[in-house]
Amino acid sequence: MSTPYFWELIDQSKKQGAEQVEWLARELSKKELKEIIDFEIEFQKKMALSYTSSLWGAAFVIMGGCSDDGFDYFRGWLISRGEEVYNEAINNPEFLAEYLTEENLMEDEYAPQMEELLSVGLDAYIYKKTDNFEYNDEIHTEFLHELENRGYEIEPAELDLDWEEEDLEVRYPLLWSRFGESPLT
Repeated sequence: MSTPYFWELIDQSKKQGAEQVEWLARELSKKELKEIIDFEIEFQKKMALSYTSSLWGAAFVIMGGCSDDGFDYFRGWLISRGEEVYNEAINNPEFLAEYLTEENLMEDEYAPQMEELLSVGLDAYIYKKTDNFEYNDEIHTEFLHELENRGYEIEPAELDLDWEEEDLEVRYPLLWSRFGESPLT
């Protein structure tokens, strides 16, 4: 799956509003198993590229704290917003102070976390194999083996944070003025 096609699917899914993840899982489940794996690899590449100390610090300010899992969910949400928002946020996390307007927040019930997107490839794969979206441990293992067979392992890299909590107000002044006293979660 090409990067442009990946983002095209994300953009189409955004039009579904609250049904974004369900639509994407259904749409992917119509594709061949290889294409579902391709989507997952592309998704994991986006997750890896966004696994930065700088973005984690921004997420920490926006949410008033951010665990490992919370940062995964934040990055899932960021990917769900599309290529332009994703790239802007990676290049300049302070961009999110401008992007997360009251209007955007009212329209986006998931902001700033979308845990469900993290398993959309697996969900589609399970559906393709079983005709239902119910979790299946054997199929999950098969899915992981397919990723490994394609040379891709989902292992997060080690990340050394280059900030301390007390530094965030100075490091992210725009985000801090918006969310420092009133985080989103």
